[in-house]
Amino acid sequence: MNGPVLDCSIVCAWLLADESVPEADSILDQVGAGGAVAPGIWWAELRNVLIMAERRQRISPSETSAALAAVQALGIMLDHAAEGATVLRLARDYRISVYDALYLELAIREQRPLATLDRALGKAAESEQVRLLG
Repeated sequence: MNGPVLDCSIVCAWLLADESVPEADSILDQVGAGGAVAPGIWWAELRNVLIMAERRQRISPSETSAALAAVQALGIMLDHAAEGATVLRLARDYRISVYDALYLELAIREQRPLATLDRALGKAAESEQVRLLG
């Protein structure tokens, strides 16, 4: 199966109770059944969100460790082949961060749906005719 490009916002909705949304749960089921891919920065972005949640006392260090182990078990593939010129074009055209443009570029290049809860990224994806999940 051609699983989705998985944005960090979806994973945070799985892991952080105060960010949970029903749409994210159905995407988790899809990822469990068919896999997913993310840009190479994905693990760093996820770890940063979790450590910031720890600092704000939203979760404990043991919850961070458990969350990372659960996500690791999903076997999400990482992609390191982003086309730099395309990433910059997307960031410029849609006024999104380069980080978000990496997710969109991957979805375009691999012809995969994009799983995101980020409104600006979702709007950019729609403009590029990328199917959205979330």
